[in-house]
Amino acid sequence: MNKDIIEGNREQVKGAVKKQWGKLNDNHLEETVGDRQKLAGRIQERFGISREEAHILVSDWEDQQKKF
Repeated sequence: MNKDIIEGNREQVKGAVKKQWGKLNDNHLEETVGDRQKLAGRIQERFGISREEAHILVSDWEDQQKKF
């Protein structure tokens, strides 16, 4: 796969995550792209929710992204 395509997809994912969870800054996004465990951990930390709830939110968000 072309490096430009991969980078473009990465930026789209970062944009979608930022739209959903605006409290995450660019540093959080950069370290969590492609790693759902880290993303859930950052969401848990920034929003003050349980680990389980964060994983559910990420899972639900992923399901919504697949519809598009």
